[in-house]
Amino acid sequence: MTDTAAADRLRRQQALVLLLLFLGYGAYYFCRANLSVATPLIVDELAAGGMDRGVALIRISGITSLGVLAYALGKFTLTQSADLWGGRKAFLTGMGGAVVFTLLFALGGGLPVFTIAWIGNRLTQSVGWAGLIKVCSRWFNFSSHGTIVGILSLSYLIGDAGARQSMGYMIEHGSGWRAVFVFAAGVAALLFVLNGLFLRESRAQGGHAAAEENPLNVFAGAPSVAPRSIRFLLKPLLTNVPFLLVCALSFGCTVIRESFNAWTPTYLDQSAGYSAGRAASLSAVFPAVGAVSVLAMGWLSDQLGVNGRALILACGLAAATVALGLLGTVQSGPAGAMAALLLIGVTAFCLLGPYSYLGGAMALDFGGKHAGASASGIIDGVGYLGGTLAGIGVARISVTFGWRGVFVALAILCGLSALAAAWLFIHQTALTRSRRP
Repeated sequence: MTDTAAADRLRRQQALVLLLLFLGYGAYYFCRANLSVATPLIVDELAAGGMDRGVALIRISGITSLGVLAYALGKFTLTQSADLWGGRKAFLTGMGGAVVFTLLFALGGGLPVFTIAWIGNRLTQSVGWAGLIKVCSRWFNFSSHGTIVGILSLSYLIGDAGARQSMGYMIEHGSGWRAVFVFAAGVAALLFVLNGLFLRESRAQGGHAAAEENPLNVFAGAPSVAPRSIRFLLKPLLTNVPFLLVCALSFGCTVIRESFNAWTPTYLDQSAGYSAGRAASLSAVFPAVGAVSVLAMGWLSDQLGVNGRALILACGLAAATVALGLLGTVQSGPAGAMAALLLIGVTAFCLLGPYSYLGGAMALDFGGKHAGASASGIIDGVGYLGGTLAGIGVARISVTFGWRGVFVALAILCGLSALAAAWLFIHQTALTRSRRP
């Protein structure tokens, strides 16, 4: 086979891998969005059985919270399996677990089974993204990780939207919540079968040369052998100061992101003067602009080379700091309402694209082919811990100091994150120079 034919064959296989991972991870969200979509129907069923509606809603909310906690714990404790046993196995395990536990939830007749099923669902799903990242490290060179992971980061946005639209349609046409859960499990089962049949662990299995990894990863120079233990995976990461700094960046950036996800409708209603319905619709500007940013920043980071992601992260967070500071000065009135919306969009563009690097491309930059999944799990897990502050923390600040106080606090956090990212860029630049022959 000629070099050109081999290159064309590799590109076709990479396109198939990208499609399978994209659709597969999108299917995860059918078994994640289903509970929030079906909650009103489940509450109705519990109330019909004699439970107070308020108590029923609190119990379902508690199940949701336990699921988030299980997901975060899984990020810390289970994602190493992708590095030890392979990304394909981890990706399929997460999807298969989602199918099994979603069906168990649908068959359950009360809160104990609901709780066990939802915790099992979120716990097994926690390995999915790490498995995806591991497969990426085996199929794509590090010089394209920004673009590839950027594309794959859209899978959960599209999967979530598709799940909610299709399930909402089912409910509008008379389907019960159990039918919704069975449908979600069916979608995930279909993608489980397709990935099981056609997804391969690495391009080496297709007869191609191994994918190139970032030369600055913490395992550079280590023997090219399969990881032997969790200690082998974690020690180089947890003793690497730049990696710990990326974890801290994930914590800070997730606080800011989740603050906007949770509170943008309320802010636009209470402070910017939009009606509640209009504020809810306009709050979509944050994820919509963020999706554009993820693709654009992913591509740009690949063009800038080995230190490009740290540079974009520092510049993006610095610009987001300015936008957050300006949000704190917005006055009420038509002009202020438009300015608030514009600044929210600017913040989303400057924050979400660079933020998407942390648990994806930058995890691979540090973990390489040895521990990319473990690095991703740790970074995401720390971020989820930060995200828990976005609810009660923002609420307390807004009550005490108003929305100006909220944006000043977020601007300070973002500014500190920008300084940390600048240090990371300087450190990586110096490391690159020291390793040049």
